[in-house]
Parts: sequence; C-alpha cells; structure tokens
Amino acid sequence: MELHDLRPARGSKKDKKRVGRGTGSGLGTTAGKGTKGQKARSGGGVRPGFEGGQMPLYRRLPKRGFSNKKFATVYEIVNLNQLEMKFNDGDVVNAESLKSKGLIKGNKDGVKILGNGELTKKLILEVNKISASAAEKVKKVGGEIKILE
Repeated sequence: MELHDLRPARGSKKDKKRVGRGTGSGLGTTAGKGTKGQKARSGGGVRPGFEGGQMPLYRRLPKRGFSNKKFATVYEIVNLNQLEMKFNDGDVVNAESLKSKGLIKGNKDGVKILGNGELTKKLILEVNKISASAAEKVKKVGGEIKILE
C-alpha cells in the first residue's frame, strides 16, 4: 500500500445536500426545501438577529456611554529592529521612506517608533511619536529625533 492508495472507508463520506438546485438534483420537486413557507422561497430565511418579531436582544439592551473609536488617532507601528534591517547609517527615516521600504502602508494617522530590538546605526527619525525606550536607544547611538505635529 502506498500513500496514493489511501481512501476513506466506503460510505464514510457523504455529498453535501445542494438545496434549491432544481428537480434534476435528485431532491424531488421541492428541491429539498420542504413545502411552502419563508424558508422555501428564493432568498428565504430571516436576517441575523431576528427573533420572530420579538424585540431583538440588541434593541432590548441599553446603549450607554461614549466610544472614542471613530475619533481616535491610529499610528502605524515600526520597531527599531525593522529600521536596523532596512536602513543604512545616516538615512532619514520618515513616512515616505518607510513606505518605500515596505514597512508601513501609509493609510493611518501617523508613524510611531517602538523600542523592540537594538539599533547600531545613526538615523535621523522624522516621526509623529516615539516610545521612551526607542528614543533612549536612538540617542545612545547618536541619532536624531524630530517629532512631527
């Protein structure tokens, strides 16, 4: 016996019932949908969360409070170890250079540098935010940091 000879046991695999595919599908005149009713019609069934006309749960629960989600500032995150791999000594690191190197997509509100990894190159960082540990590591190797507004 070889790997290509392996098969599931006979009768253990059953074809999916393709409901609503006409009389030729082997499911009779109602095509496996039963007789009449909302679920037998095309596009039949109820929308998610529908409870048969009872007030649905998402409308019964109180909506309270405020969410900052739609107003929050979202930053693209870059770590020092990524800068170490992609940039050379003395390079300027800004949104355009990060995008050209494929480290960010450029569709968020700004760039934030985090201190994961080690840095050995002097880089000029022009970013919106930088963590304290990242700033310390950049200054230690002699790099510059310019915070953009």
